Amino acid sequence: MKKLPIGIQTFSEIRDENYIYVDKTKYIHKLATEGKVYFLSRPRRFGKSLLLSTIEELFKGNKQLFEGLYIHDKWDWEDSHHVIHLDLSDGDFRTAEKLENSLEDIINRYARELEIPIYSKTLPGKFTDLIFETYKKTRKKVVVLIDEYDKPIIANITKKDVLNSNQEILKSFYNVLKGTDKYIKFIFITGVSKFANMSIFSSLNSLNDITLNRDFACICGYTHQELKNKFKDYLINFEDELSYEETINKINCWYDGYSWDGKNYVYNPFSTLHLFKDKKFSDYWFDTATPEFLIEILKSSKDYKEVLKPILIKESRFKTFNYENIDPISIFFQTGYLTIVEEIVIGGVIHYKLEFPNFEVENSLLDHLIDLNLSERKTEIKKEKIISFIEKNDNENFQKEMRAFLARIPNRIHIEQEYYYQSIFLAWLNALGFEAEGETPTNIGFTDMILKEEDFVVVTEFKFSKTKPDTNIPIKSFDKMLEAGMDQIKTKKYYEKYPDKKIIAIAIAFAGKQLQTQIERI
Repeated sequence: MKKLPIGIQTFSEIRDENYIYVDKTKYIHKLATEGKVYFLSRPRRFGKSLLLSTIEELFKGNKQLFEGLYIHDKWDWEDSHHVIHLDLSDGDFRTAEKLENSLEDIINRYARELEIPIYSKTLPGKFTDLIFETYKKTRKKVVVLIDEYDKPIIANITKKDVLNSNQEILKSFYNVLKGTDKYIKFIFITGVSKFANMSIFSSLNSLNDITLNRDFACICGYTHQELKNKFKDYLINFEDELSYEETINKINCWYDGYSWDGKNYVYNPFSTLHLFKDKKFSDYWFDTATPEFLIEILKSSKDYKEVLKPILIKESRFKTFNYENIDPISIFFQTGYLTIVEEIVIGGVIHYKLEFPNFEVENSLLDHLIDLNLSERKTEIKKEKIISFIEKNDNENFQKEMRAFLARIPNRIHIEQEYYYQSIFLAWLNALGFEAEGETPTNIGFTDMILKEEDFVVVTEFKFSKTKPDTNIPIKSFDKMLEAGMDQIKTKKYYEKYPDKKIIAIAIAFAGKQLQTQIERI
């Protein structure tokens, strides 16, 4: 059984050491034979570095590494080129001086390796020397790969002085690519975001942004078929009580769902690999891929509530963003917390429908990120989350929220009486900001609880059953309690006093610290 390439971003190591490699060379072949200058935006931990490492080995002509892959018999292995690979994913960019030093270190390393002179004193001049002198010595055009081109900006997104200084350095540095175009064979640039402020996009007139290009929607990440083919042994031997198909379906729910065209979907490779290693479902990607600047943006933004429901926005809104006026939704999309589920043309203008890609992202963002970093807005977001579940008739997730709250009640103060459940849930919902009323009178009786929102009213009935001695089994079945609660709402028509409102009925059944819910539109 081949090894899982966890934490390995070097193509040669994966191929030489018998790690699983999901073949993406079909996309690389198309890139290399049909164009010259490309940009790709993908979230962190999504395989961008491995993609560049693969491209590097291809242009170096290391044929043996590509045996058995799509591109092996389609590439001219005699036509090799020197590759300048600028990896900015890991460096010290806390000051402009440190950024310049980091870039100079990379240039000097390549110069020593190829034994070429660097004459210039300025950073752009040194980069120009590196490209020209490499071309001059090898008599072949150079390949330039830039990984995480935006890291010096993102790392200082909340430090305006450093950010502005780093921006000026990078603008002049990347501008070298335009002036040395005739010495360059191929350019591929990756990053998390496409900054409108960066000259790299205006100076490279022929740059092809493939971020939303359907032909390259699956260039990073694992497709459903790739998962089943390449990880078959891990799927068969997955230690769980689920069947093979149930395992696939659960993986789909947790880690699939990323799309950059609304048609093709991929699994998060980082989370999927860790799932097979640990053999348990967990929030793997969130812990290592959440940039600090996203947290800062969330803290200062009033638009975070948009992510709780599907969003329809123009394509232009998240193609680029300006770090002096950051669009939160653009950031959510580019960092992987929202994904495209549908492309819609309205009045000749392309719009995209955005949603959470999967359970891992939704669960992580709304529970972990909010709880740990945005406590001052926790209640407001929790309310919006519950409203979203009610409006969408999402009984499963609404029920999870109710159960999670009930589970936090200490056993020593738990009372098995209907009025107890009614009281604690009224108090909790009011604390979250709902307009919740208990024992609301009507002309034929009292309804247990009413929730009033601007667009709708929720009529709620609680039903309670004691449990059988020494068991957690309710004396009355949950199904019968839910049926009785819903019948009572419909029969007594508690909602008739709200003739101009949309009515949603909810029955909640309790037994011990267990509960079940049912949501219906009236």
